Amino acid sequence: MIAAGTAAPARSKGRIALYVLQVVLGLFMAVASGAPKLFGEATAVQTFDAIGAGDWFRYVIGALEVAGGIGLMIPLVAGLAAACLVALMIGAALFQVFVIGMAEYLYTPIVLGVLFALIAWVRRYEIAALFRR
Repeated sequence: MIAAGTAAPARSKGRIALYVLQVVLGLFMAVASGAPKLFGEATAVQTFDAIGAGDWFRYVIGALEVAGGIGLMIPLVAGLAAACLVALMIGAALFQVFVIGMAEYLYTPIVLGVLFALIAWVRRYEIAALFRR
């Protein structure tokens, strides 16, 4: 308990930086990556048509990205959302190489995957606590 007249302990700079990273990545995934797929942005439609996956796959991936992005911004589920986004980025990287055949675009899912893995690792105890509930 904190005595009257004393300030609450400040959050560590590392935790603040982690949360800022989560918000930035969450907004990116929800707004810049997932939403265009859901709203049928021309480039997203062309990409999914070119691979022959169709609209259903674009909608699924878009929904997963938006859900993961929102999850990153909710502290209770941020670690789990980050872990799920790691799996999505692994799939994206494999898809880039083996289906699309454009390994030069591999950097984005790898960099994002590493950042999501960092968040998941730091929040690993929170992920475990979620599963104990």
